[in-house]
Amino acid sequence: MSQITENVKRILAELTEGVELVAAVKSRRPDEILEAVEAGVKILGENYLQEAEIAYETIGTRAQWHFIGHLQKNKVKKAVQLFDMVETVDSSQIAALIDMRCRQAGKVMPVLIEVNSGREPQKSGVLPEDTERLIRQVAEYENIRVQGLMTMGPVAGDPEDSRPYFVETRNAFERIKSLDIPGVEMKYLSMGMTNSYKIAIDEGANIIRLGSILFGERPPGK
Repeated sequence: MSQITENVKRILAELTEGVELVAAVKSRRPDEILEAVEAGVKILGENYLQEAEIAYETIGTRAQWHFIGHLQKNKVKKAVQLFDMVETVDSSQIAALIDMRCRQAGKVMPVLIEVNSGREPQKSGVLPEDTERLIRQVAEYENIRVQGLMTMGPVAGDPEDSRPYFVETRNAFERIKSLDIPGVEMKYLSMGMTNSYKIAIDEGANIIRLGSILFGERPPGK
């Protein structure tokens, strides 16, 4: 059994019921991604459209595809064609473009609203206090379905440092869920990466996005 297969099977075995694994495949080779899928990965998360297009030639629909990077406006048309969910909607402008392209393609796109829980100026995402307002705007679009929230939290450092950000995002999730906004199904809370996923699950995440713990460290510069 190769290392990737072993890692995938170990993580899947330890996850509690109801928690979904997204394999973060940025900079990974198509053969590595295929191996993860064959080991049991059902959802692939990609940050870059061009990489996803290349990997898709090998993987196709053997797994679902989630977009987990910052979506540029000029990439929306192709993203709508390729991906099954966009986890990083953070403005009504990008939502409007996704809606338009989905309408043209005869498709409805499930999306998550990205929350900048750490209030970091260099990161994408809507501030926690603005989340409800954005969701109400996005809910007006016919070809988008808001299905929950996503947050990054700190990428490195002590995993415990991420807990307050996950708590704040979960609180926003629960509050918005209680509002029963028409057209909004608060179903998914996507939080936690390799260094913090256990804390994220502790705090209510039901989607985790893991890369290096499955595939090993990325090549230098990636």
